[in-house]
Amino acid sequence: MFTIEHEFDSTVVTLVDEGERPLLEDVTINAFAECVTVEQFDPRTDRVEKITLSYSQLRDLAAALDLPEGVYRLVPDEATPQDPASGS
Repeated sequence: MFTIEHEFDSTVVTLVDEGERPLLEDVTINAFAECVTVEQFDPRTDRVEKITLSYSQLRDLAAALDLPEGVYRLVPDEATPQDPASGS
């Protein structure tokens, strides 16, 4: 089960573990304009652990879930023509 909430500065997705026991703590994902944070309460330390991912890292993680073992670098799609006014 999961919930989605739209806050002022982020979208919050909460993942609730409904599988076999023992169940794990909820995972909260905050999607901000510049990054994504993933939080989960750790009952062993009585603290919320947080990691921060850039959108580039998040894109790589999504791709990695469907790839076999190895080292990869995602290459941006070159199909979009450059704007001649940009000087590039």
